[in-house]
Amino acid sequence: MSKKLYTGKQTTDYEFSIPERSQILDYLREANKPRTLKHIADALDADSSGQKAALKNRLKAMLRDGEVIKNRRDGYGLTEKMDLLAGTVIAHPDGYGFLRPDRGAPDLFLPAREMQSLMHGDRVLVRISGTGRKNQQEGALVEILEHANRKIVGRYFREGKIGYVAPDNPRLHQDVLIPSGREGKARAGQYVVAGITKYPDRHTQPVGKIIEILRQETYVEMATEVAIRAHDIPWQWPDEITPELEMISSAADRVSGRRTDLRGLPFVTIDGEDARDFDDAVCCEETGVGWKLFVAIADVSGYVLPGSALDIEAENRGTSVYFPQRVVPMLPELLSNDLCSLKPAVDRPCLVCEMEISRQGLVENSRFLQALIHSRRRMTYTEMAAVVVEKNDSIRRSMEPLIEHLDLLYRLFKLMHGARTRQGLLEFGTTETRMEFDKKGRIRSISPLLRNDAHRLIEEFMLAANVAAAELLQGNEIPILYRNHEPPNPEKLADLREFLAGFGLQLGGGEKPGVNDYAVVLDTVRDREYAHLVETVLLRSMSLAVYEAVNKGHFGLAFESYTHFTSPIRRYPDLLVHRAIRHLINAAPYGYSMQEMQNLGLHCSQTERRADDATRDVAQRLKCEFMQDRIGEIFSGTISGVTAFGLFVELDEALVEGLVHVTALPNDYYHFDAAAHCLRGERSGRSFSLAGRIQVMVTRVDIDEKKIDLEFLDGRESRK
Repeated sequence: MSKKLYTGKQTTDYEFSIPERSQILDYLREANKPRTLKHIADALDADSSGQKAALKNRLKAMLRDGEVIKNRRDGYGLTEKMDLLAGTVIAHPDGYGFLRPDRGAPDLFLPAREMQSLMHGDRVLVRISGTGRKNQQEGALVEILEHANRKIVGRYFREGKIGYVAPDNPRLHQDVLIPSGREGKARAGQYVVAGITKYPDRHTQPVGKIIEILRQETYVEMATEVAIRAHDIPWQWPDEITPELEMISSAADRVSGRRTDLRGLPFVTIDGEDARDFDDAVCCEETGVGWKLFVAIADVSGYVLPGSALDIEAENRGTSVYFPQRVVPMLPELLSNDLCSLKPAVDRPCLVCEMEISRQGLVENSRFLQALIHSRRRMTYTEMAAVVVEKNDSIRRSMEPLIEHLDLLYRLFKLMHGARTRQGLLEFGTTETRMEFDKKGRIRSISPLLRNDAHRLIEEFMLAANVAAAELLQGNEIPILYRNHEPPNPEKLADLREFLAGFGLQLGGGEKPGVNDYAVVLDTVRDREYAHLVETVLLRSMSLAVYEAVNKGHFGLAFESYTHFTSPIRRYPDLLVHRAIRHLINAAPYGYSMQEMQNLGLHCSQTERRADDATRDVAQRLKCEFMQDRIGEIFSGTISGVTAFGLFVELDEALVEGLVHVTALPNDYYHFDAAAHCLRGERSGRSFSLAGRIQVMVTRVDIDEKKIDLEFLDGRESRK
């Protein structure tokens, strides 16, 4: 998305003035019928040949974005007037799909016959054709606006004279045919990248040619390469950024100018053991009436300027992607691991959020400064916990000059966390895992990643800074991206209340329950045998957090306004927030409209989901490989998901998830109760519920499909 700094005058990408999109749309609404290029040019005074050519290009872009459609008489009409919807195709592995409309309408079901011409991610125009299964509206394809997949990654196979690539992404439900002579040097079974030469239609599958054979030394490297290609993660730096990186050193002096000198404060960074970029540092001090907390964040916006090649690529990536043994960064390493990393004993330019904290632990006032800091030490979460929680004498002696300050940080954290707990705080017991690998890149072991008070300390301080940034920018009506987390929708809320009623529980708050109402339920069941089940269902009733230009609050954190400010090295929304704050501090130009910001929110939410999907795929592939040698072994596990077709079970020892298909349960007809999250046998009355405890045996592992099949071992189900 190209952009220019706002200067107070209308700007365009052309040397002359042409009608804006809004003017074209207004004209077509007034005309109330499709109009040709000539009609539009005459009506909007685009008289010269250059203006008409530029107008034609703008109309092409509007066609691509689904704002208008061109009929057989070369007339441009409004899609909104033709009862057409533009959106993105979400394909299902079983061949059908859905249209996710651009403008927030409910998803439309796309039958398999419509999906024959489509691939996952395509942008299309559809018309509502009727009502299908479950009374859901169905769509019929009108036009493909933009193909999403130019390359497909998968395994190459050959049957006789016919070659094909089976896509690694299960949502790409059609194999890509590879004509003889277009396979290059690929051999059957190899992972390859195929370039699409012909897209599918109602009669033929997609056709392509092999353009790359993926080869890596270790299994984890290969799994990562496949995921990067399958999810289209940008991983190669464009040539355009090279001259900008070469000039970065001269920009350092400029970034460091006009700053408040905070190098005398004892800032420290606290991160994981394997962290390579340090984008936040903290320090605090007691005052006569309370506390001052300083959260310093690397000033990435001083190096990455709007519209630069670095900025365009950072926007394209949206986020850094963290794989088990590799990071695909949002910014080049010169910035992410060096100039913008708050390394110890080095002066670094920062944006600092200075907060005044009351004796009750509440933020009473805040301000933002362009500052220069000097981190005293790079600490790990383990070290910090050993110093301030465990009070390890030897480690405390090794950090003697900082001990008093570290203890102050911990005292302030306890104060602020206690205040937030009193106001309403949800703490779910989710478990993250850590993988250890052998020399061949295969998993040696999987262990739970335990959070301690050092993790919570940094989280608490970052939350406070994010809220302060949101309140500042909202108060000044600056277009930014808020991190919104909406309350559960009415349908999920009704299902949740029905589920809780089965345990004699009630969720307060009426039609709009708050975090406190959820917390009351959690506190009520905390010591009961079904606590984990209730906690899981409460968590799954919630919406996903997204980036949007309109503030809707953060339900899960109980904040009226919230944004992301603290990680501009690895998240593009944070970089946008930094630019907005610098705009307020320096009265510098700020070139983002609400519509541009909303488009960026959609894009950044999508890149976040893309990163999550890619890392999840790598983890699942590696876990399948890990379990391949354990077929026939017996495990205890917890039912982590219940569907009409079976039970997902997380194995205790291995911390991996597999499926007990409904046919692998004791012989009976099973009925799925969505509200109760269980499968119930018709004859036996036996039920298998979410969070239930069962014993299973590993029966099959399919690495290509990333699936682990389990068999239920008949025995008494336990909820412990």
